Amino acid sequence: MPKLIRLEWKKNNIKKYMLITVVITIILQIFMIAMARELEITEPAQPGGKSMIRTSIDLFTHLIFIIFTGVMISAFTIDSYKKKTMDLMFSYPINRRKILFSQIAAVWIFSFASLLFCKLWLCVLLTLTRPITGIVTTDILSGALPYWLDMIVSSAAMVSISYISLLTGMLKKSSKTAIVTSVIIACFTQGNIGEATLSGSVPFYALLMAFALLSVYFSVYHAETKDLR
Repeated sequence: MPKLIRLEWKKNNIKKYMLITVVITIILQIFMIAMARELEITEPAQPGGKSMIRTSIDLFTHLIFIIFTGVMISAFTIDSYKKKTMDLMFSYPINRRKILFSQIAAVWIFSFASLLFCKLWLCVLLTLTRPITGIVTTDILSGALPYWLDMIVSSAAMVSISYISLLTGMLKKSSKTAIVTSVIIACFTQGNIGEATLSGSVPFYALLMAFALLSVYFSVYHAETKDLR
């Protein structure tokens, strides 16, 4: 499996996605520094809760990387069916489900690492620029285990939820469908209407995680016999 994952990264030019991640991070860091001081002044952190800066980092990174993961899913898996390159891969003496799982894992690992890198970079940057911005980054500086655990778990959850777009894209054999689905997921999970929002709702995220697991399952379940049906 590790060799197949590395092959997928090489085949899909993973350096391109690394560059995109860096560009996204730079744009977000400029944006966050520009608005950081205002956010802290208008709504300071509550005792035991996240600061507005931390909440904003989660919001914007989750929003972007849910869509980013959907784009990668489209490029790695759905486009392989559209361009018929999957037929060639299925001709190899390798279990077809293993090939599909390697594509899924290649996207998940890279997207998770990219999202975590982006969050860490922004948190560290805001801490280092505190003398310039004047913002109070208590939860960032604390380094408490719950803080870092929340960062890891939330990153893994957001990337996993993105896999709902895999099934919709596979059913339609359409990259556009997968990307549109990921945009809808991003809006539902991170958006709000007035005071109402589903962001941070554990039951809602658990339901989406279940849908994501089912999407992966149904996307690979008939891989061994699909061309015989």
